[in-house]
Amino acid sequence: MRVLLSINPVHVKNIMKGIKKFEFRRKIFARKNITTVVIYSTMPVGKIVGEFDIEEIFEDEPERLWESTAQGSGISKDFFDAYFDGREKGYALKIGELRIFDEPIVPSDIIEDFTPPQSYMYITGYGKEIRRQQQWNLI
Repeated sequence: MRVLLSINPVHVKNIMKGIKKFEFRRKIFARKNITTVVIYSTMPVGKIVGEFDIEEIFEDEPERLWESTAQGSGISKDFFDAYFDGREKGYALKIGELRIFDEPIVPSDIIEDFTPPQSYMYITGYGKEIRRQQQWNLI
């Protein structure tokens, strides 16, 4: 199953360049069968630009999470600390195979009444629609 994540365009670029090998989250999905992240690049891009397979999900208290993911974090320690400030637990999605769409998708073209999620949105039934509309580059 897929989940759509809203990700800042700066971080999306770093994911595409291979600099950012982990996507950090304060909250993780309730469903355990999530295998793929659909990347929604937030404004000013405002489009679905690709997807990646989740290789592994790390769960730990923030300081220990940083120790195990700093090398591929793609962010500064200060940014990380601010993001997880006041949290007892954090999550890091290890980015597996990355597929970048040749043409980004306007979300409302495939998801009725689309509103960018604050955290995440489960995607069911849209995988075939995305594949029909797009070819992707394997990174």
